[in-house]
Amino acid sequence: MEPTEVDRLITPEANTGRDPLTERPIMSTTTEENDEDIERIPERHLKTYRIHLLDRLIKLGVLGLLIVWGFVVLIKLVPAKLTTPKDTDVYHSNDTFRLPDPYMTEEGLLKVSFNYTRNESFVPQIHTLQWLRNNALEDTNNDKGLYFTSINNTYQIRSVIDASYSRILFEGQNITYGNRNFTVETITASPDLSKLLIKTNCIQNWRHSSFSTYFVFIEEDFSIQHIGDSIALTQWSPNSIELAYVQDNNIYLYSTKTKQTITQITNDGNHQIFNGRPDWVYEEEIFETDRTLWWSPNGKYLAFLKIDETEVEEYIIPYFVHNKVGQYPEMKSIRYPKSGTPNPKVELLVYDTENDSIYRSFVNHGKFHDSILITEVKWMGNNNLIAKVTDRSSNDLNVVFIDLRTQETKVVRSESSNESWWEITRKTMHIPKDLKKGRTHNGYVDLMPVNGYNHLVYFSSLIATTPIILTSGHWEVSSGPIAFDNRLERIYFQATKKSSTERHIYYVSLKKPNQIYEVTDTSKPGVYDITFSSNCEYALLTYEGPEIPFQKIIRVNVDKSDDKVIGNKIGKTVYYLEKNEILKNRLKSFSIPKKTYKELNLGKDNKGNDILVNAIEVLPDGFNKTLKNYYPVFFYPYGGPNSQQVIQKFSIGFSEVISSQLNAIVVIVDGRGTGCKGIQFRSLVRGNLGEYEAIDQINAATLYSKREYVNSDKIAIFGWSYGGYLTLKTLEKDAGKTFKYGLSVAPVTDWRFYDSVYTERYMYTPQENLDGYKKSRVFNVTSIGQAKRFLLMHGTGDDNVHFQHSLVFLDQLNQANIENYDVHIFPDSDHAIKYHNANVIVYDKLLDWTRNAFTERF
Repeated sequence: MEPTEVDRLITPEANTGRDPLTERPIMSTTTEENDEDIERIPERHLKTYRIHLLDRLIKLGVLGLLIVWGFVVLIKLVPAKLTTPKDTDVYHSNDTFRLPDPYMTEEGLLKVSFNYTRNESFVPQIHTLQWLRNNALEDTNNDKGLYFTSINNTYQIRSVIDASYSRILFEGQNITYGNRNFTVETITASPDLSKLLIKTNCIQNWRHSSFSTYFVFIEEDFSIQHIGDSIALTQWSPNSIELAYVQDNNIYLYSTKTKQTITQITNDGNHQIFNGRPDWVYEEEIFETDRTLWWSPNGKYLAFLKIDETEVEEYIIPYFVHNKVGQYPEMKSIRYPKSGTPNPKVELLVYDTENDSIYRSFVNHGKFHDSILITEVKWMGNNNLIAKVTDRSSNDLNVVFIDLRTQETKVVRSESSNESWWEITRKTMHIPKDLKKGRTHNGYVDLMPVNGYNHLVYFSSLIATTPIILTSGHWEVSSGPIAFDNRLERIYFQATKKSSTERHIYYVSLKKPNQIYEVTDTSKPGVYDITFSSNCEYALLTYEGPEIPFQKIIRVNVDKSDDKVIGNKIGKTVYYLEKNEILKNRLKSFSIPKKTYKELNLGKDNKGNDILVNAIEVLPDGFNKTLKNYYPVFFYPYGGPNSQQVIQKFSIGFSEVISSQLNAIVVIVDGRGTGCKGIQFRSLVRGNLGEYEAIDQINAATLYSKREYVNSDKIAIFGWSYGGYLTLKTLEKDAGKTFKYGLSVAPVTDWRFYDSVYTERYMYTPQENLDGYKKSRVFNVTSIGQAKRFLLMHGTGDDNVHFQHSLVFLDQLNQANIENYDVHIFPDSDHAIKYHNANVIVYDKLLDWTRNAFTERF
């Protein structure tokens, strides 16, 4: 194994004749030349020479004794352990705070540092399986657990129960077409596995979107067909003959059968009109993907969104170093709807491949008018669609039913959220008609609020208005429905039934509502995910923490488990796909800061109820609670509405680096407004972002400041994005009383500047809630300036939280004559801050700046 950078730093240097610290030649200590010179001295001068030599030796000896004596005195006066040039001892009334050795513990274990996190030394191996339908192959009688995967650049079909089964579809990393070589980036098999869609030359656009060159590989004759360049997306038809793709914001149909025939479905696409793909705000905030088109199960229809952002205001981002540096920056325009400004207009259309016609559904009728958001589109069989539509502030929800046979569109459900907002969900699941099982109509399972918590409900027909409640209780379905086993009529889902910081897998029967069965072992803490084979007979079960993750294949339809290890409670283990033994052995060489999950009581709310919040505490190596006024505390919140950081997944990252390198306690608090603790807990912040979130961080820090081992003068808070906003709002409300330092990266500072879809969901529009917007912005910079010091960092190319936020904030600081802060700007970096080595620098800055704060160098 090649040594890492830290390995090289802690390994004794070879005898190279060079000083490893200065890289200057080491002076020779041999005396041969001096002895020869002495022999050549004349006898009459030898006595004089010896007298002078003795005199010099005496003087050097005296000087040496003085140096040793001075060093001893210095040690007694300053009992410090010197480790690195950056280490500093700081005196307090009780114990002396020391930064630890950054590389090793006293027991000889390695410390967590960026050298290891950046080379992914602590990242577990997690595999994904692309499960295949049985009808893709000749044998459809039983579920073999077939999946498509890549092993050593060989794309093949494998079986989870038959290790000998293998069907190779493609080999290699490159293809040649027209005397040009193309590097394969991804391959997607057609439903019948007769063809492969090959993606090459990918150029990233925004977070989820890109433009690429696509080819089709025909397995039958090993031929390659070129679809086109600068294509935004492609999607196989269920018939495996046709491909839908989007180029220049128009939708095309490509036939692999009829001599590569191309049919243009839309012709009005341009820079403002998007067909089949989302614009910026729909990509970022609603669908979180690069596509808005959906094939019907039989391949006859293609549903798609038309998004018109003509009325959306432009935001210009200058790029200074992105391409070849010129005299003027490159300007890139985004149609970015800010809160209260015009949103893109959206329509749902359906293309009929047999009649070459387009049906326009009128999902925007009623009180919503043109200010609608289409948040989900799902096929319910071959001829019916369900679409979810909300108003722009997500107060009201319409569920729209579309019948393609009659070309009828109607609202079948209208819901109003009196307590909260409608969260975007994309897992509505079709439950097909089955007379043998007593299901007389097509229906669907949805996720809805039930007594203040998100739960599964079953609508027994597509036009039903009253659901059958499948799950209920003071816990939430965190992901679901995941799968439907038609044979056993089971709905599988992931939930927080045991704890809001855990995720276990359960199932419920359509015929036995509210009888919840455990799939995973809830006797031990755990976070699990699961994917199923075509008939739900086999599943890939992934354990994500809190211990080292593992993956295994289980046969689900077995009543009881024969396992004697953590994992599934029902179903038989077929085999382990991954145990992460390499990671397990590697961790034996490290001292990992101790992570614990806890619930903090932050006092009473205005109704007299306890404010109970989830928290993570990370303690440094050798933590000693008997020390007085010693440990610094580093708070690391995100805090966005319905988000969650405190979840028991395995991770060793930035929190552990801070704790290990700075001898600090790291605390992560999910305050009010965050998710998985019910609607009331998260909806409290609506219309008033930044208020309760900041109060909870301050109250949590106050609890820690009262602990004897905590140095209350060294409490810092750091956040990125919404966490950066929360950092500034916390400093603003705290005014230096509890938090002495703050680090804010890419923060929102005024919700008027952020996108409409996200902001209005939690704040309404500025026209409806002007006072709320005024209070929620970062405005009291004088109060922020009461902290000892704070740090601000942002990328100029941020398309999400625009650089405008930080510039307006800096202008406020200038006007208020605030100077106790530092700023670092990253040219052309987006919200992730990665361009031109920026990600290394931003985290180095965070660590070094915090080190300076905790060693009182400011």
